[in-house]
Amino acid sequence: RVRVRGESCLFAFNDQILEVLEMIKRYAVFLVLIFLTCGCQSSFGPRALKHSHPAYNQVIVNTLSQELLLNLVRLKYRDRPFFLKVGSVTATFAMGADIGVEGEYGIDWKRDIGDGRIVSPSIGVSYSQSPTISYTPLQGEAFLKSVLTPISLEAILVITQSGWSVERVFGICVERANNLYNAPTASGPTPEEAPRYRKFSRMLAILRTLQIAGLLEIGLDVESVENRHMIAHIDPNPDYQDLINELKSLLEVSQEANDFKITANFLHLRKKEVDLRPRSIASVLYYLSQNVEVPEEHKEAGLITVTKAKDGGEFNWDETPAGRMFKVRSSKRKPGNTFIAVPYRGAWFYIADDDLHSKSTFMLLSQLFNLQAGQTEDVGPTLTIPVGGR
Repeated sequence: RVRVRGESCLFAFNDQILEVLEMIKRYAVFLVLIFLTCGCQSSFGPRALKHSHPAYNQVIVNTLSQELLLNLVRLKYRDRPFFLKVGSVTATFAMGADIGVEGEYGIDWKRDIGDGRIVSPSIGVSYSQSPTISYTPLQGEAFLKSVLTPISLEAILVITQSGWSVERVFGICVERANNLYNAPTASGPTPEEAPRYRKFSRMLAILRTLQIAGLLEIGLDVESVENRHMIAHIDPNPDYQDLINELKSLLEVSQEANDFKITANFLHLRKKEVDLRPRSIASVLYYLSQNVEVPEEHKEAGLITVTKAKDGGEFNWDETPAGRMFKVRSSKRKPGNTFIAVPYRGAWFYIADDDLHSKSTFMLLSQLFNLQAGQTEDVGPTLTIPVGGR
């Protein structure tokens, strides 16, 4: 306790308290603002969702695309690929406000009077966002079913019927049709010798011509609940008869038939069947990785396998069915005008933004991957990453 000589100091001190209270009244407008701010929080949530949802969506799409491209490049170098599946995205939004008045009062004890009055109001509004993203590594049974299991004939049918070119779908997903081979040695690490593909490429070109002309239909023939199978129907047309006959000759099927059952049974080839061997996602990735362009110094250093053509020169993967529809380029510096780009081993690998064929094939690959991954349940540990933001 401090005793102050006389009562004049106490009176002066009480006067200053009254002045502070009077000033608080004058700043009552700030109190009104704080209540209005709290009332706005009811609309803050929808506004935050409106702006954050597209941003999260775009970032996740770009991240998964970069991961897919990076794994393609890794396969070219025979490095280990790795996949992370986005399990969940949780974002917490918070908004707060505060108001206050601070005051200081100084007393000259010798003169028994108060002096040095300082009063300062304050107001603040805060906004915080706390996103949490969970990743699940694709491994074990999920990896087996998603990446190593062959793509089902039904999936190929659905994709073909959804508007995709039969040339693109079959050229990427099908490894063999009857006795026609679509670079089967490219379904793994880069082969040393050129693959077989030319007759298969010709078949694809004819199928695409018939599809554009509306003469080719691939659908599900349901004779009964137990007997369901895919069928390819070719509508006879005199203007395209030469191409139709050539297609049947390539496939070694009956020239008289127009309906062909599609199966995966290569043990018994029949004249009214087309037997297809689908690729797995892993073999599709390997096949597409063959046409990843690498720096010359990496070739000279022996970091990749260089496939040899029959004449002894370097084989051009652009000639294969996948190579005609997909190309990953490389650059020493970060390139511009790219659809997607990733750095790896001291170089940049990218898909050009104006390369529509490669972009379409990359989109098809993403759909195939999502289709296969959707058939499995999440297993394995989950990697949860909190991302702080304000």
